Amino acid sequence: SPSYKNVISNGLVLDKDGNKMSKRLGNAVDPLYILNKYGADATRWYMISNAQPWDNLKFNEKGIEEVKRKFFGTLYNTYSFFALYANIDNFNINSVTEKSEKELDKWIISELNTLIKDVKANYEEYEPTRVARAIQDFVINKLSNWYIRLSRRRFWKGEYNSDKVAAYQTLYECLEKIAIISSPISPFFMDNLFIDLTDSSNSNSSSVHLSDFPEYYESLINEDLQNKMRLAQSITTLALSLRKKERIRVRQPLNKIMIPVLSKEMRNNIEEIEKIILTEINVKKIEYLNPSSEILTKKIKPNFKSLGPKYGGKINSIVTKINDFKSEDIEKIQREKKYVISDKITIDITDVEISSGDIPGHVVANNDDITVALDIKISTKLKEEGLARELVNRIQSFRKEQGFRVTDKISIKILNNEPITSAVKNNLTYICDETLTTNLEFVNKDEANFLDVNLTDSIMTRVYIKNISHG
Repeated sequence: SPSYKNVISNGLVLDKDGNKMSKRLGNAVDPLYILNKYGADATRWYMISNAQPWDNLKFNEKGIEEVKRKFFGTLYNTYSFFALYANIDNFNINSVTEKSEKELDKWIISELNTLIKDVKANYEEYEPTRVARAIQDFVINKLSNWYIRLSRRRFWKGEYNSDKVAAYQTLYECLEKIAIISSPISPFFMDNLFIDLTDSSNSNSSSVHLSDFPEYYESLINEDLQNKMRLAQSITTLALSLRKKERIRVRQPLNKIMIPVLSKEMRNNIEEIEKIILTEINVKKIEYLNPSSEILTKKIKPNFKSLGPKYGGKINSIVTKINDFKSEDIEKIQREKKYVISDKITIDITDVEISSGDIPGHVVANNDDITVALDIKISTKLKEEGLARELVNRIQSFRKEQGFRVTDKISIKILNNEPITSAVKNNLTYICDETLTTNLEFVNKDEANFLDVNLTDSIMTRVYIKNISHG
């Protein structure tokens, strides 16, 4: 009988320009140097995630640096975040008996089970590149940049209650499963992560490599919830891109964002995730618009890169038809993702480019069937809220630099300085709650132990912060 069922033949490792490596050309890379500098795991992950093993690989050292920083750095920081607060609260996974019913927890567990399902199938089909890319996307874009960002306050605010336990339990499960399914590609890092994570639990395995591969459960996969969260991420991405374009910091609250909704279902989906969107983009409210609203003027033009290969000589008549589109035609192709030009020609949404013009006091962005208009007018009240958030950020940074514990109480002295004094007084409760400040006072005299605090390019003050928990 055959001595093996499958075999993988590796491709060549080329230099970053696609040339064969050789000593004569001076483009050969010393593998021992790379392993000593970056470690075996980062090197393996880079090589496997960058190209299929049987394809030629254009090797670039900067790619390993990026993998080490983005993937392993993010995963390490995620575990460190969990460990910091779990140790403060003496969390023990063995004491948890029920699954979380919180929607955000259900979403990430749904994504986790989808990931395990896909990873298992790809491992069995000898597709390690797809495995690495899927895990990397989950860790960076879903677990770290979304779940933890939205759940951060649950870990460090308030009492040790059921909601906080649910957050710990959910993050623990994600980290444990990630360690196991990643271990065939990253054997050393994931074993260390698994041991650190399960050290205080009654795990049956002393090593990630002795653990059973996790099962996925269809009952925990909620595609509707995953689609809603992707919608929230899409809207958030568009709004944040507009902030960046206008150079408005995320810590500066804004009044509203307007979103045209193409259907009742779309509005219902956005309303269910409205709180998440508002929190992420730091806006007070969402205003829903009818797609035919005159507030937003939409424009459409042909996408020649898509139309040309499809229709060739018929393209002129199609372009003429698209240029004659009215607002209801644009709305129809956005809603239905296609449009019938004639009996024999039906174009789809990728065959056109739809944009929206800016309106006074707003900036507009769109992607496929999602359009957002961000109100960028900043009132005095909003400006003061923004200054208060910037002050909180600077105080938190100082606490970290000085080695304060996250539970330490502090007192603050602030040098009187308008408009900062007004901003602090009007947002006093928020500032004190966020920074664990028990006493905040304004002083008129500067002292040597005060610190410079720059809140914006033109607004600064001097602050003294004292740890009253430990002197």
